[in-house]
Amino acid sequence: MTDIFLPTKVLIEQDVIDKHKDDWVLGLGKTALLVTGRHSAVLSGAQEAILSVLEAQGVRAHIFNEVENDPAYDTIEKAARMAREVKADFIIGIGGGSPLDAAKAIAVLAVNDLSADALFRHEFETALPIVAVPTTAGTGSEVTPYSVIYRADKGTKLSFGNALTFPKVALLDAKYTETLSANITIHTAIDAFTHSFEGFLANRATAYSDMIALEAIRRFGEVLGDLKTGEYSAELRAKLLYISLLGGIVITHTGVTIVHGMGYAYTVHYDIPHGQANGLLLDRYMTYLEEKECPKLATALSTLGYDHETLANELRTLLGPPPHLKVGQVSQFTTQTLLQKGSIQNTYGGLTEADIKTLWEKE
Repeated sequence: MTDIFLPTKVLIEQDVIDKHKDDWVLGLGKTALLVTGRHSAVLSGAQEAILSVLEAQGVRAHIFNEVENDPAYDTIEKAARMAREVKADFIIGIGGGSPLDAAKAIAVLAVNDLSADALFRHEFETALPIVAVPTTAGTGSEVTPYSVIYRADKGTKLSFGNALTFPKVALLDAKYTETLSANITIHTAIDAFTHSFEGFLANRATAYSDMIALEAIRRFGEVLGDLKTGEYSAELRAKLLYISLLGGIVITHTGVTIVHGMGYAYTVHYDIPHGQANGLLLDRYMTYLEEKECPKLATALSTLGYDHETLANELRTLLGPPPHLKVGQVSQFTTQTLLQKGSIQNTYGGLTEADIKTLWEKE
């Protein structure tokens, strides 16, 4: 059976925040907490646009702008306390994957007294409504229920999410990605690609998710060469934002695989951005799938328009080489990767601890 579930209302258009204000403001309440990083929401212009609409609609706005890259659980708790203090009726996440993921966790903790473990076990039955405004084209978090949070007590990032943590509305406008640097544009684009690539190859893939994934993979193949130019037109940014949206829809139905499960270690220990970390692992992931004779890999690569070696070379040009692991880190990273049970179970070929260790030994 193929389940199709996407409760988020997606509005994608230039000037979408103002043009569709009645579609996302009405009925959510009179007090909003904006959840952002320290810079991107302001630099992109998205925060100003949101505040203008809220003021015109008579909605009080409070801003929590302390979300770091890879948001920590302590940050989430701090923001949730603020949401309770201001009596927020809904949460607006503005930014890349970190603020959007944080917004989901804050929406839960604002109305639930939970420990970290209880949150990640989904021991909640309510959450505040969420509006998602992406300012990067990578995570697709605006249409997924997933929230990835750094757990210091575990030494890695972990994810949670269910039907309650889907954003109610997603507002997509490519102009809010125009201030992104070349590196962030590349890293987030690779992240978007890995969502559809992994989703197509995942054990949980369905006929519906495959249809969306192949369309995203095809579109990414058409623009991969453009990423090397360093000059990103409004048209290209719109294409990347759409690819990111499709990737989010895919992983909502399929989840991710060991690429994401391993990538967290690069991010936590080497401060490598999430999308870059995923891209650095794709070569060895494809080698693993070839060794396991995964029948869908050839379809994914032919749809992309690249073979394994050519894709690996393109990614190496864009991302550079992976880091050389320090003594003891193969064992450490293998142990931490084993915490990512969902991505392990979702990986083709019956992935074992020995397989994960071998993947970490390859550079």
